[in-house]
Amino acid sequence: MVASRRLNVLVYSGHGATKESIRHCLYTLRRLLSPNYAVIPVDGNIILKEPWSATCALLVFPGGADTGYCRTLNGDGNRKITQFVNRGGNFIGFCAGGYYGSNRCEFEVGDKKMEVVGDRELGFFPGACRGLAFPGFVYNSEAGARAVELKANKDAFPTSIGLEAPFRVYYNGGGVFVDAEKLKSRGVEVLASFTEDLNVDSGEGSAAVVYRRIGEGHVILTGPHPEFAGINLSKEGAEDNYKQVVDTVIANEKPRTTFMKACLRKLGMQVNEEEQPVPSLSRLHLSAHRPSDVGELVSSWEEVITIDDGEEYVEGGHETFHLEKRSSWSMKTLKDTVASSISGATTESPAKPTEAPAMIDYDKALKKVFPHEDELPSYKETPSFNHSAYFAHLQAYRLKAEEKDGEFGKYLLYGEVVTSTQTMLEKNNALLKHLPDGFTATATTQITGRGRGTNVWVAPRGGLMFSTVMRHPVALTVSAPVVFIQYLAALAIVTAIKSYEPSYSKLPVKLKWPNDIYALDPDLDKNAEGGGYVKIGGLLINTSYSGSDFTLVLGIGLNVANGLPTTSLDKLAHAQGLRSFQIEKILAKILVCLEDIYRKFRRTGWNSELEDIYCKNWLHTDQVVTLETEGGMRARIRGITRDWGLLVAEELGWEDRPTGKIVQLQSDSNSFDFFKGLLKKKL
Repeated sequence: MVASRRLNVLVYSGHGATKESIRHCLYTLRRLLSPNYAVIPVDGNIILKEPWSATCALLVFPGGADTGYCRTLNGDGNRKITQFVNRGGNFIGFCAGGYYGSNRCEFEVGDKKMEVVGDRELGFFPGACRGLAFPGFVYNSEAGARAVELKANKDAFPTSIGLEAPFRVYYNGGGVFVDAEKLKSRGVEVLASFTEDLNVDSGEGSAAVVYRRIGEGHVILTGPHPEFAGINLSKEGAEDNYKQVVDTVIANEKPRTTFMKACLRKLGMQVNEEEQPVPSLSRLHLSAHRPSDVGELVSSWEEVITIDDGEEYVEGGHETFHLEKRSSWSMKTLKDTVASSISGATTESPAKPTEAPAMIDYDKALKKVFPHEDELPSYKETPSFNHSAYFAHLQAYRLKAEEKDGEFGKYLLYGEVVTSTQTMLEKNNALLKHLPDGFTATATTQITGRGRGTNVWVAPRGGLMFSTVMRHPVALTVSAPVVFIQYLAALAIVTAIKSYEPSYSKLPVKLKWPNDIYALDPDLDKNAEGGGYVKIGGLLINTSYSGSDFTLVLGIGLNVANGLPTTSLDKLAHAQGLRSFQIEKILAKILVCLEDIYRKFRRTGWNSELEDIYCKNWLHTDQVVTLETEGGMRARIRGITRDWGLLVAEELGWEDRPTGKIVQLQSDSNSFDFFKGLLKKKL
């Protein structure tokens, strides 16, 4: 039987972890592991209450203060982590994570102000992690930062290429793993050692990075920070000695990266041969089927437009957008945009080929928007998205659906590389008030995508990512409750896929309650966990209330041409001898289907027709599950209530006979691991 694939790399970002350490972990791991894995920040609540372990390949604890980790996760959290590793999961602890993952933490013993001493529950390293390995550490400061020298243990890795010479990495407050050389009989391997004199007694050896097999899983713990890229360390306003530290770490970028790759491969992870580039944000293109409509829309933004030195800026509330004029474009800028869009490199100010772009505060970056008031964007301007094809398909599908006056997708904001289409619309409240119903933002690459819980949607090229504004009247609260819109959207996606063309109706695409899109992976055994179904899409809805309407921003992500990290629509189509999907065409189809289904819903509510269609397309008909919130009750899924969209489950007694007791569960207050037959309530 083929096991389900573990696709998530979870980086702990809860109490105790520092913001900078989290950012460094995300930056380095995404460059080395994306798109094969989704690298996602998670807090303590997710580890404690979500069914995360089945889809997690690697759990990472960054630098910070391990006492915060202990306060949050001691007990149930650490039991879940230990079980995860024993069952085949991987664990990395950097610096504070190294103390946390050891059997004992000994930090600044004897210093009344700094001392942290005590046993630790995980105990992956069966000894003490003792610090400070080097003196000078001060909390929330770079005063004790160093570029320490490490010597890799070549024999611990399948290949030693690039690991022969000592190299330097960032260090600030980490420990040494005491007597690691004596613990080889207990499965400990030293991956790298400090070469310099230490501030504490390290026993036998000077272990800076250790590895150990735990059950079916693997653990790596570090004292220093091999995940810190020097280019992301700021020298602004720093003392000369820290500037020298930064320069040294930058100079050691290649061996640092080589070592990180070797460590990840040691865990059995699929690592990129070349680091994934982090693209810069691109220009945004605002268009409509009738270009003159764009001018009218921009005119309606007068309240949020400011003028500075003749240039117009939209103050969205969260971000600032510069409304560009055609005359402000230079031919060089246009050429750079085209070349970098095709290659996937940076678009506004390309970095040198050998230089990794630094971490950026994307929220503060000025977003450039060009309103196309005269004609649609040309291929040279948006080589990855054909606007003419999109609007042609939109009109054709509208005519077929007899929705000539449709609004969804009428206005399109497109960017080759954006932060998050959801953030651009939902977080900019001042602008959102002036966006019409059906206004849609889409992108080819999304670099800070958002999602719900652990289901963060990581958006590589080849995926369809878009967000649409919907306004739902409060007056329809009783007859057409807003909670059902998530079901309508999920149903619209599946309907659009299966009616893309007549021959696509049998593609194995299903709904996983409440709103995830799953597909039968041609490469998986149908007897595998989940029946061979894997997630290929999902949606996120942010709702606000103003006046007489609910304002919803519906965000959708769907694997179309990208086969990673799971599978794609194209793969499903090719398995049946069908042509690849066109991004422009499937986007238009989903928007038309969504508007059609939504209009029916407004008229009739969640009636038997919609319920029947939804249930025919979901994975859960008559599925038997265990309800943790009901004392381990076994129950069979029966459907959804028509008033508030609650999941209906019927209790099963002896020999799974119905007892007549009905349980109703809310989609926003429960965690669902249907493939393990488990439902649990969030606290």
